[in-house]
Amino acid sequence: MNPKSSATSVSPVNTTSWLSKLSVKTVINHITPVKMNALVWSWLALLALGWIMVMSASTSIAEIYTGNAAHFSIRHSVYIVLGIIAAFLVSQIPLSWWRKTDALWLMVGIAGLVAVLIPGIGHVVNGSARWLNLGFIKIQPSEIVKFTVVLYISGYLIRRQVQVQNQWWGFIKPLMILALIAILLLLEPDFGSVVVLMGAVLVLLFLGGVKAGQFFLLALATLLVGYVMITGEEYRLARLTNFWHPFHPDHVYGSGYQLAQALIAFGRGELWGTGLGESVQKLFYLPEAHTDFVFAIWSEETGLIGGLFALGLLTFFLAQCLIIGWRAQQIGHLYGGFICFGIATLFGLQIIINLGVNTGLLPTKGLTLPFFSYGGSSLVICCVMVALVYRVSIELDEAMAKPKAKKTRKKSSKKSLLPINKDSHEETEYVTGFDAYVEELNGGHHDK
Repeated sequence: MNPKSSATSVSPVNTTSWLSKLSVKTVINHITPVKMNALVWSWLALLALGWIMVMSASTSIAEIYTGNAAHFSIRHSVYIVLGIIAAFLVSQIPLSWWRKTDALWLMVGIAGLVAVLIPGIGHVVNGSARWLNLGFIKIQPSEIVKFTVVLYISGYLIRRQVQVQNQWWGFIKPLMILALIAILLLLEPDFGSVVVLMGAVLVLLFLGGVKAGQFFLLALATLLVGYVMITGEEYRLARLTNFWHPFHPDHVYGSGYQLAQALIAFGRGELWGTGLGESVQKLFYLPEAHTDFVFAIWSEETGLIGGLFALGLLTFFLAQCLIIGWRAQQIGHLYGGFICFGIATLFGLQIIINLGVNTGLLPTKGLTLPFFSYGGSSLVICCVMVALVYRVSIELDEAMAKPKAKKTRKKSSKKSLLPINKDSHEETEYVTGFDAYVEELNGGHHDK
């Protein structure tokens, strides 16, 4: 047989092999058992605590609107089950597959943002067209697109490493895509998702090794655009100027109403709280008590102790994501490292903004608290992102268990990290942004 002719037939053979793996028997035989590490335990604890929060905060509104006080808690439990199932399925998919299909997933996310703007398809709630109503669940494409952007940028930084680190075009190209997504989000409008998404991209570009001048120029441009966006809309400017004095007579029943009621909830909670289920503010004093302001109700019922416990659990979970990302970077699994840091940034910024809004440190903005707030698509996507981080940890353990991986790490340069690419046998030197800046600060000497 001619070697060249056999080489040209690799693609259809691989396609047939891939299709054969879809049989039920093959799938069952290749299921990876779940390893209960610290990430999984903290994630399950967050899901359980979030269900308790939603159950307690939603009883009054559910009773009035549906006649069943447990309506939202039952639906939330269904979303938790769906999220766990989705997380398990995603955890079985190798990262190499996500890396090959990241552009496709990005287009799916953008298509969703376009769809919500089409009359008759997008579902409008409180003046914002952010949802696609499928009947049994409302999908929020902005949640999907944040996840797909992290996937795409993570792969792009590796595919276009030389361009990103040395050419302006390689740096600007992903920003053009991000600008399109930001415009679509602002048309909904959803300014909060734009802020979270920009923050995650900034972190990834920094880790990708962009030049310091480019990075700080982008950060400055982001701040200027944000300023223009805030001052360009009267309702956004009102939120920014009024949240400093929510109890002012001109604000307390207007733009400062939600914040004023949230602060009252924190004040009533004191140290130990009023008791689980004993909140007064959830009795239609605080709007969106089971979604955006669920943490305020939790703090009212469990006090400072309960609030600190929830914050501690969130912090521990974020720490696990960052630790896994750091481990991935250390052994050269840069794609997994980028994914972990990007997802951790998405979670972290959304947590900071939501808690800042609840406590009056930031202007009121409609962002849910991951794992705690009521919501179907948001919760499922959060579970999917956790599954990706978990998949990184699994592939790290497998790489560390292989003797060849140990030899590769001993031979690798201290000044660079080698990305793992199963589709290529070539090793490409990759210096991350963190390594480059540390080396520059040390006068050209990289300290491990």
